[in-house]
Amino acid sequence: MEKETTNQRRPKVILTGASGYIGHNLMQKLIQDYDVIALSRHGDSHENEEHVEWRSCDFYSMDDALESLQGADYAFYLIHSMMPTAKLTQGDFEDMDAILADHFARAAKKNGIKQIVYLSGIVPDGVPEEELSRHLRSRLEVQRVLESSGVPVTTIRAGLIVGPQGSSFPILYKLVQRLPVMTLPTWTRTKTHAIALDDVLNSLKNSLGNEDVKGRAVDVGGPDVMSYKEMMQQMADVLDVKRRFIDVPFLTVNLSRLWVTLVTREPREMTYPLIESLIHPMVAHPDMKVEGISDGHISFKQAAKDSLEEEKKKKEDEERKQRESSRNEESKPTKQEETVTKADVRSVQRVTLPEGKDARWAGEYYIHWLGKAMLLRPFIRTETSEDGVSRIFIRFFSRPILELSYDASRSDENRAVYRITGGMFANAKDAHHGRLEFLMIPGSSDCVVAIHDYMPSMPWFLYKYTQAKLHLVVMYAFRKHLESQGSLGKSSTSKKAGGSVGTPSSLEAKG
Repeated sequence: MEKETTNQRRPKVILTGASGYIGHNLMQKLIQDYDVIALSRHGDSHENEEHVEWRSCDFYSMDDALESLQGADYAFYLIHSMMPTAKLTQGDFEDMDAILADHFARAAKKNGIKQIVYLSGIVPDGVPEEELSRHLRSRLEVQRVLESSGVPVTTIRAGLIVGPQGSSFPILYKLVQRLPVMTLPTWTRTKTHAIALDDVLNSLKNSLGNEDVKGRAVDVGGPDVMSYKEMMQQMADVLDVKRRFIDVPFLTVNLSRLWVTLVTREPREMTYPLIESLIHPMVAHPDMKVEGISDGHISFKQAAKDSLEEEKKKKEDEERKQRESSRNEESKPTKQEETVTKADVRSVQRVTLPEGKDARWAGEYYIHWLGKAMLLRPFIRTETSEDGVSRIFIRFFSRPILELSYDASRSDENRAVYRITGGMFANAKDAHHGRLEFLMIPGSSDCVVAIHDYMPSMPWFLYKYTQAKLHLVVMYAFRKHLESQGSLGKSSTSKKAGGSVGTPSSLEAKG
């Protein structure tokens, strides 16, 4: 009997963002009781160890998502897309977050994942969703997308997480460290519920397999509820520096985004959405707390001290390793990764479809529209063959500029995938990696139109300021065209496009 207990199978947990700030620290707690499948965009650069298996995964690829989530019982969703992942990224992080969540949710469902635990942000009470910051609206949308798969989702909602190498706390630290005098706008008097990193990690781990929190959102917070000004004052005490704070009666969020970015030197892609969220009070709601999960025990000041000490120790370790080895081959990206980083394109835009339409219809209609749009008609023509291959031509040219092959195996009414399989504008060697996707946002008429892993054939500088810009103009025109088609759903030509791809005759009347 004792031998059976020793050999008992440990549950397997998917950990996304395993090389990131939260994921790396959470892994150390999980391996005490679970086998971890650690996912990262460059997972191949990590060595497997006891209870940890590394896998490379790009969640912009549905194929990658399906393969990477195999063999697990539970999954942590710790993904966000604020930072660009391609040489050229066009689009809003909210739309990219929706794509990543959709692929993850579908893959979790198909692989039999029993529970998804998702780290989100506290939603302020009484604020209509349309008035929330972009960051919080996106967090809510991601929650809905994850839940749409039918897999039970536990959403852990936290305010400012106090820990090294995070997002919000390092900004706070750098402001206090670098500015002896600070003028504080009104948002710095907004209350927030800070929580120590270790407390958040415990909340996440304790939610795993917990039947009481499946299918619900849980607010978490530490023992202190403070304004940002109060946190800055405590941060000054921790650093043992004198700082002068001057209140100003303005809600200068836009200006604050700029000076915070300049002072902290953090990427604007990260700081802008976070600063926009600071106008909202983010305090854990009593009715959304769960015993054993919600209540952190470490004070803000103690968490700040621990974080700075850990950061100092890590910096010393890194300096020591650099002295020991000036060149670490394993930490460098492979040649293939370097090539992708230098040459690929990701462009994501959102459109609203007419009532009753879906992603399959959107894909067919878009290709047909390209050849019929007033803006493009003098220059562009399209044709679609019966086998689902669509070709886009510049008029009077015999060779297509792009060739799109419909992938029926990866498509349904909520998702339409076209592989970029050729054309003068595509890098022939890598064209098979590129794709055009149409993805419905669950519970809405919104459809995200995305180009992934596209490798242009023309010189990069020329592409960036011609074809890339033209694509944005075309997508803007397509969105405006759909907005003008409010009556499309009521016409006889608006039947759901569930027929064969490549027969756009039913679309002619409304092109």
